Amino acid sequence: MQNVTKIKFALDWLTVAYYLILVTMGWFSIYGASYDLENSTSIFDFSQRAGKQFIWILTALGIGGMLLLVEHRMYNLFAYVVYGASILLLIATIFLAPDIKGSRSWLVLGPVSFQPAELAKVATSLTLAKIMSAYNYKLRSIKDMMPLLLVIFIPFALIVLQKETGSALVFAAFFLVFYREGMSGLILLLGMLAVVLFVVVIRFGEVAIFGGQGSLGMILAMGIILILELIYISFFRKHVKEALWLLGGITIICLLCWGLNLAGLSLNYNYVAICLTLASCLYCLAIQVLLRHKAYWLIALFAAVFVMFSFSSGYLFNKVLQPHQQMRIKVLLNMEDDPAGVGYNVNQSKIAIGSGGLYGKGFLNGTQTKLKYVPEQDTDFIFCTVGEEHGFVGSFLVLLIYWLFLMRILTLAERQREAFSRVYAYCVASIFFFHLLVNIGMVVGLIPVIGIPLPFFSYGGSSLWGFTILLFILLRLDAARMETMR
Repeated sequence: MQNVTKIKFALDWLTVAYYLILVTMGWFSIYGASYDLENSTSIFDFSQRAGKQFIWILTALGIGGMLLLVEHRMYNLFAYVVYGASILLLIATIFLAPDIKGSRSWLVLGPVSFQPAELAKVATSLTLAKIMSAYNYKLRSIKDMMPLLLVIFIPFALIVLQKETGSALVFAAFFLVFYREGMSGLILLLGMLAVVLFVVVIRFGEVAIFGGQGSLGMILAMGIILILELIYISFFRKHVKEALWLLGGITIICLLCWGLNLAGLSLNYNYVAICLTLASCLYCLAIQVLLRHKAYWLIALFAAVFVMFSFSSGYLFNKVLQPHQQMRIKVLLNMEDDPAGVGYNVNQSKIAIGSGGLYGKGFLNGTQTKLKYVPEQDTDFIFCTVGEEHGFVGSFLVLLIYWLFLMRILTLAERQREAFSRVYAYCVASIFFFHLLVNIGMVVGLIPVIGIPLPFFSYGGSSLWGFTILLFILLRLDAARMETMR
């Protein structure tokens, strides 16, 4: 009883308030999205999705309450055990889960279905926090990152094997935690560069130039790499002479190849651009050896890696991604017009949001959602219901509450006295941020449809339980900090 009293006074009630507000708003949105005009039912009808979600909410609150009663040191002590259990569940899911819409990611236990990937997010967060809170641990080299990458890769790979790509991509959010804990921002920039090169090669790969002797995508990609090399050498390393030599060599070779093509010798400009970029890598290595300038071998290494990545982007797109994933990317990049196929969801979602106008059509009055034009409108596309029924003002209010919620989690993270609690808090913030960014970006057509839920809004017990467990473990760790201060 005394422990309960301590937790009651130490608990961050503002975060709890944000949680309850979001859960309640999500519940009403689910009711609005699943409401049938011809067969109206109560929000407490347990045969309908809103009524079932109410049961999930009550059970989530019960789970959250139990997590608050657990001794906070147990989360650190049993982090590896929880991680191991989650990995075993993910492995079992591959073999035991039924095929649901092409993926095997749900374990069915009688009337209840559960997605182990949600538990894996919690387990991975706890394990990363335990590793990174070890005495004198610093993110100083690749060697320090290897155990962290392994912890992330194992559940990521197992979830991919379940053909649940959206849930697997959430694990990329943990790199934001690494950045906070000392990882070089260069790694994040390199990740962004990889995305840019992939998009450029795929989007413009079929645009022929130079009389069909090259593709715009590959030549642009190589040009980007060469320009970044020149910028780094001249502005960051302050070696202007070396940069001018490189620029002059590139210009001479390009003019020579152009002249050879005019003379009738057919050259593939894609391979010319690739060889030219690889030659720039050799040039950087020569500078490193002959002039003893530091870090040029890194420039050469990164450039060579991105050349190989750009060259293999077509293979990754055509051979690794599933056909429906390829089509989603093509529709997003305006490579194909498919309003009745994979682009249907996004088109209908944007129509629903746009029809809401400034103030919306009113609760339960949305036509697009009530007439079921938007598929998955009470799960992955729940935000379009908010936009149609409550308009720009209601959508802005929801996003504002999410922003305040995230800022509060970051505040909790920064005030922690123990590294374990701080790292875990940033894991929680990163996961919520990734879900918000991808889900809402997906609904408004800025990101390919990959199918991840909107926290506390999308229908489903697994996601609600997963987000609740993530949050209430953090609240318990923060309450322990407050107990110590008292």
